[in-house]
Amino acid sequence: MEMRQLGRSGLYVSLLSYGAMTFGGQGWFESIGSTQQEEARSLVDQCLEAGVNLFDTADGYSNGRSEEILGETLKGRRERVLIATKVFAPMSAGPNGLGLSRRHIIEACEASLRRLKTDYIDLYQVHNWDVGVPIEETLRALDTLVKAGKVRYIGSSNHTGWQMVKAAAASEKYLLEPFVSQQIQYSLLTRDAEHEMLPAGLDQGVGALIWGPLGRGYLSGKFRSNVSEPTRLQATGRLEAVDDERARQIVGVLEAVAKNYSGASISQAALNWLARRPGVSSIIIGARNAEQLKDNLAAATWTMSDEDVRRLDEVSARPLPYPHQQQRDFGRGRMAPT
Repeated sequence: MEMRQLGRSGLYVSLLSYGAMTFGGQGWFESIGSTQQEEARSLVDQCLEAGVNLFDTADGYSNGRSEEILGETLKGRRERVLIATKVFAPMSAGPNGLGLSRRHIIEACEASLRRLKTDYIDLYQVHNWDVGVPIEETLRALDTLVKAGKVRYIGSSNHTGWQMVKAAAASEKYLLEPFVSQQIQYSLLTRDAEHEMLPAGLDQGVGALIWGPLGRGYLSGKFRSNVSEPTRLQATGRLEAVDDERARQIVGVLEAVAKNYSGASISQAALNWLARRPGVSSIIIGARNAEQLKDNLAAATWTMSDEDVRRLDEVSARPLPYPHQQQRDFGRGRMAPT
């Protein structure tokens, strides 16, 4: 498994990482997956054997149950892995039981450490932007956790480009621990991150951890066949939102591309395209069963050609939004610094 540097930090993460959102299956998350302890251990074993070193979860996944299952599964081999989790979700009643205030961050981190059965979290991520809390307060709380040895690195999730840069400026101004990663949605179906988030990450030295790389299962091609196991889009009632002509054309080209590589699947081709994108440090995969996981992990065993990358770029392209189109057209002839 290829190891990549996470932004400009000294931390190296596997090209493919494992997302434990399916662990637990409580409440709304039952529609995503309901992996319990025994099966979770088998999936984690499979990941470790393939060279995966990063496992991602969040306190809000199944109200903490995902963290509990992951922590139990990693007992006795903690030193071999990197654990990433997140904070923001409501974990108790009242206005102080959620968000990115100093009070909630410190309280939530202590609870995550207990559930994960560990003394430290390798990567602690803020799960969203909190409009009600100054970024300086959030960063000071995270800095406190790093200085206390309870957190090694910090990252953001679902932040816009300007929010990431604002956080970076505050960290530099007040000499606080900076974000080294951003966890963002990115796939052939959803390429919005290319306009702001990925360029900002490259500029600021913030590595991208990708969630939703298969478009919640759409890019596996399963929607076209009668299968008993639904994709996440079907399970959550969101299939109609993406099942259009563009999406079908993308899957068609993925199928054609996959045939160029012995034994490759449509899912592997979608993951391989992402692995070639600038700024991507690791791609978070989730699987309901061992067969799905085996197929996804195999994406790390081959590399897509430049020509096939170009074909997928073209079929998935969307018009540039303003002001990006204006900047590109008006700035023709200018070369970016190298």
